Amino acid sequence: MDITTMNNTAVKNSQIVGAGAAIGSNINMDVTNVWGSVGIQNQVMCNGVSVSTDPTYASTKNYQECNASDPASQINSNISSIAGNAAIQGSALGNSFEADSNAPNMPVWNKQINNSIGASTVNTNIYNVAGSTSVSSSAIGNTGQVIHYNTN
Repeated sequence: MDITTMNNTAVKNSQIVGAGAAIGSNINMDVTNVWGSVGIQNQVMCNGVSVSTDPTYASTKNYQECNASDPASQINSNISSIAGNAAIQGSALGNSFEADSNAPNMPVWNKQINNSIGASTVNTNIYNVAGSTSVSSSAIGNTGQVIHYNTN
């Protein structure tokens, strides 16, 4: 969820995913003979919110609970004969929270509970790439970022 306001704002967000949920994404891809670059990205998220406000007062209360069996991301790929670069990135997130504001008053309350087993898997064969190659995979339970900046 994305929330953007330019007024005095009180945000109350509650996201709860039950135990019966399964959240996943699989990519199976074979790429060959490309006269450029190849990029494969797969991201799975149980709960996510971004709040951006620029008033005098911005209050954010966030509660996220992920009880899903899995946020799971999987990439299976074969990449060959690429003239440019090859990049593969997979990620699985339980709960993600971000808030930013230049309001002089910005109270933030954040509670995240992750009872899931997050998994990010990348299986790849890469060869004959003229440029650079990067492969990354991450599984994160909870992440939060609060940015409070002043315009004076």
